Amino acid sequence: MTLLSHLQVLSEKLSGELYFDDLIKAIYATDASVYRILPKAVAYPKNKEDLKLLIEFATTHKTSLIPRTAGTSLAGQCVGDGIVVDVSRHFTEIIEFDEKNKTVTVQPGVVRDKLNNFLKPYGLFFSPITSTSNRAMIGGMVGNNSSGTTSIQYGVTRDKVVEIETLLADGSEAVFKELTPEEFHKKAKAHSLEGHIYRVLFSALNSKGVQQEIKDKFPKPEIHRRNTGYAIDELIKSNIFSDSTTNFNMCELLSGSEGTLAFSTQITLKLDDLPPQESVMVAAHFESIENCLNTVELVMSHNLYTCEMMDKTILDCTKNNRTQQENRQFIEGDPKAILMCEVRANSKEEVNQLAEELVISIKSSGLSYAYPQLRGEDINKANILRSAGLGLLGNIKGDKKSAACIEDTAVALPDLSSYISEFTALMKGYNQEAIYYAHAGAGELHLRPVLNLKKSEDVNLFRKITTDVAHLVKKYGGSMSGEHGDGIVRGEFIALMIGDINYQILKRIKQAFDVNNIFNPGKIVDAFPMDKNLRYQPDRKEPEIKTIMDFSSSLGILREAEKCNGSGDCRKLPEFGGVMCPSYRATRHEKDTTRARANALREFLTNSEKENKFDSEELKTVFDLCLSCKACASECPSSVDIATLKAEFLYQYQKSNGVSWRTKMFAYNNKLNGFGSVFPALTNMVFSNKLTSSVLKKTFGIAKERQLPLITKKSFKKVFKALDEKIYVSKPIKTVYLFNDEFLNHLDTSIGVDAFKLLTALNYEVKVIDHAESGRTFISKGLLEQAKKVANKNIAIFKNIVSADTPLIGIEPSAILSFKDEYLKLADDKTSAEHIAKHVFIIEEFIQQEIKLGNIKPEQFTTEAKTIKFHGHCHQKSMGNQLSSFDVLNLPKNYKVTIIPSGCCGMAGSFGYEKEHYQVSMNVGEQTLFPAVRHAAFDTIISANGTSCRHQIKDGTQRQAKHPISILREALLDD
Repeated sequence: MTLLSHLQVLSEKLSGELYFDDLIKAIYATDASVYRILPKAVAYPKNKEDLKLLIEFATTHKTSLIPRTAGTSLAGQCVGDGIVVDVSRHFTEIIEFDEKNKTVTVQPGVVRDKLNNFLKPYGLFFSPITSTSNRAMIGGMVGNNSSGTTSIQYGVTRDKVVEIETLLADGSEAVFKELTPEEFHKKAKAHSLEGHIYRVLFSALNSKGVQQEIKDKFPKPEIHRRNTGYAIDELIKSNIFSDSTTNFNMCELLSGSEGTLAFSTQITLKLDDLPPQESVMVAAHFESIENCLNTVELVMSHNLYTCEMMDKTILDCTKNNRTQQENRQFIEGDPKAILMCEVRANSKEEVNQLAEELVISIKSSGLSYAYPQLRGEDINKANILRSAGLGLLGNIKGDKKSAACIEDTAVALPDLSSYISEFTALMKGYNQEAIYYAHAGAGELHLRPVLNLKKSEDVNLFRKITTDVAHLVKKYGGSMSGEHGDGIVRGEFIALMIGDINYQILKRIKQAFDVNNIFNPGKIVDAFPMDKNLRYQPDRKEPEIKTIMDFSSSLGILREAEKCNGSGDCRKLPEFGGVMCPSYRATRHEKDTTRARANALREFLTNSEKENKFDSEELKTVFDLCLSCKACASECPSSVDIATLKAEFLYQYQKSNGVSWRTKMFAYNNKLNGFGSVFPALTNMVFSNKLTSSVLKKTFGIAKERQLPLITKKSFKKVFKALDEKIYVSKPIKTVYLFNDEFLNHLDTSIGVDAFKLLTALNYEVKVIDHAESGRTFISKGLLEQAKKVANKNIAIFKNIVSADTPLIGIEPSAILSFKDEYLKLADDKTSAEHIAKHVFIIEEFIQQEIKLGNIKPEQFTTEAKTIKFHGHCHQKSMGNQLSSFDVLNLPKNYKVTIIPSGCCGMAGSFGYEKEHYQVSMNVGEQTLFPAVRHAAFDTIISANGTSCRHQIKDGTQRQAKHPISILREALLDD
């Protein structure tokens, strides 16, 4: 039998899933590192029995198992040519919580922040916090011995692990926990693999000479962030090998072992009390990196909870990220570095005193030029800015990127300044200006060279720089890996870092645990070469990909996809806010993440030998559940715009495979609605009648549960003409052009009427001229030639009339925002398109601006009290300003408005109507939106400014949602 046949047999035995198709293998070939290794298969085990079958299969067929949770590893820990075992889908239970003893037992796929949300009501938390904490999982954090911002106060993951239930390499179960000397030696006598492991450990570490060698060669013990090899320097501190009173615990070895020794199925963690509630962050600004680092030891003499640093490169990356703009408000001038120092206390008086003492110390150094104090939400904004920094580095235009290789070094604080001085000199020798992104208080600096790993000369530099830095770190007794792990990128330097004698002990331990080398080989010992298996083939001939949309801002569509560095922000769950990525939130399948789509597109555009590289069923599959919500364009730190990539893909794919009737029906919906509007009563009877509508739905593959939208009796174009003849504004504040989009014209005419009456009553002149539809339906269905014609036509019509004094405003966000997004990539007249885009607004944004100018006042509206819950359109959240709708709805004095913290509604134009997408669509709605609407009181007004959103709310909750403009129009006095 072939391996494929054996995998098929294995698949039938598993309760979970096993994939070995090209798409899934391509998606799992990378993590957040620079490496790419195509696995043989990907497994989603459902239980221990599945894991045992996988262990047996790997042993029998001489392959390997690569454990994976969120896959955000920077050192290549999660890639390999065996079977990737993803536990993030099924091993997600919080098993037991012991409030009295402050412990919790979880499966490895539990998300760190989800666990802490569970613990918060009890005043407890799991303290290690990484920048990926809203998707990082406990199994991965244990595997890497994660640290994060709070380690200077609470310690690292290794300090919190109490017990780990594992499966060993022979499939046997073993529970590792604290053991007395008697229990240890009893275990060592057992005739089992577990007993063998204890015997080997005792034999390898019992010699005083060996223990001295470990103490001499391992990183300095005062460096609490150290992940160099296996933690045998921790094991020899126990009472098995010394006179201490500390009991032995194998968990200290497994923490940081990167899944190379055993497969964890259950982890018990020690918890901490929540930190004091009152906090102040002093964000000290510096004119040089040197001044910043020379201040670290000084500020660490204070009782800091965090001490983080980010440099000018990180800060500059955030300038062009829409989501991060408001998080930058505390920055003064143009600092080369900022040191973010947080103090905490139980009272405001005490924390203010601590902050003042810290500021006095910083001032006394004379090294900092500004020290703003941040409180409350401003601290969160600063932390979000810092956390986003790593992903934002992916925005560096072109093939040169910040390379993760030396980004995790840690030294003792007294050595920090000297180390950095030598490091900076070393980098200058390579003509490198390194990026500094640091947990400075822990002596750990995320230092990154900027390299083009598509070029062999830079791959050589990749190795040379890493080797030189390894020698420098060794000189200072530091750790080459503080928290990101050794993996592929640093594994081969472990012998240098700890000495060959100690390295041989690590190899002996690996063999004792895993004689057949089935657990994540190529990491820690006998590591893969750090300059092989790279994501890009050095000196490759760059594929030439012609597109109809303009991707020049990213230097082409392939580089747009390559911007994804794997940070996995698209895996965050609904409870952590935002919109990205609705399909992943519904399925919890890696295939349905933004990351997977970018990686798949990169993979097939790079490696396909077809003339049309887009002609791929795999790509069709991976883009299928993308709702084109556009959240990734703003929420992804690298701003990878998957919605635009999907539109281009569909266009190119359909060139080879044709366009289906259903696609044409949705794309030409405006034209069909125009035909239907000739006899609206007949059209609506056909759409609403149970028999005729069911025939239509079955014919065109529309979900039978959906209600078809009804045509208005008169188009807005006709209604406006009649209204315009009756209403005259003599001295308007401004003249605005109202965009009569395809949804407004035939489906939402009443909202257009409300907009016209509202604006004219507020003394604005409203003009509606003949123009083309927005092209939104063409774009979403990949009919980009038609969309381009529409874009060019509308640009030509509006270029000479739209200005700051005569803006273009729209009611449907997805339609009007086409001017600010896709038109810039489609239109031939780029100059005019860019000019118009500056003066295009969602109608709520326009009114919000006029409120700020004092042209619209609360006194013009009712004082009646009403409660409103608002759901914003995805495109508004991504490209516009959701607060504009909030401000508009709050204009009447006694209106109480809350924004529903929902992501995508799930309808997404035609997506939710398509029968194969209906269930996913409803699952997306059920994440936050539907429950919030159902829990709203009967007299609460539900508001949504997207036509799809209103239909989804009606279908999912039977509640009628109103557009904010309709609500405001009804609130007008003398209306």
